[in-house]
Amino acid sequence: MDDTSRSTPTDGHAVDAGLFREAMSRLAAAVHVVTTRGPEGRAGFTATAVASISDTPPTLLVCLNRRSLSAPAFHHAGRFAVNMLTGAQETVAQSFGGRGGLSGEQRFGVGHWQEGALGLPCLVGALAVFECRLVEARTVATHDVLVGRVEHVTLGPARESLVYLGREFRRL
Repeated sequence: MDDTSRSTPTDGHAVDAGLFREAMSRLAAAVHVVTTRGPEGRAGFTATAVASISDTPPTLLVCLNRRSLSAPAFHHAGRFAVNMLTGAQETVAQSFGGRGGLSGEQRFGVGHWQEGALGLPCLVGALAVFECRLVEARTVATHDVLVGRVEHVTLGPARESLVYLGREFRRL
């Protein structure tokens, strides 16, 4: 290791949160906006913690910060859509990530949205949209891991992806 490396504890304790965040900032991750619609209306948030679990049956997971104002809506609705963003949709990611001061329903004023097959808000022109039924939610540390069975997929045009790396959005 070079001289910029820092050792990790060997006594079973977790590494420093700041060190962990710095290391994770070096991981390029696809950017998504995860949305739902429930009795409270539409809600959504920007996420990079999205992963495929299985293709049989098609299942994916999303990590949602429990402190998010939209968290209760996801639990009550029991379904969600994962909108995979193109490089041209950075303003949507910023809006749903809390930049610009928009919240709740106001965020859906950025981008063009339509109702999907499950009645969920789906971003027009996204690389792909996965509409899911919530099959499990598990609390891990500060987040809820939402596991969804994919019931509908919409493929958008093949374009460059929006990724997050080094604490900034980039096009790939």
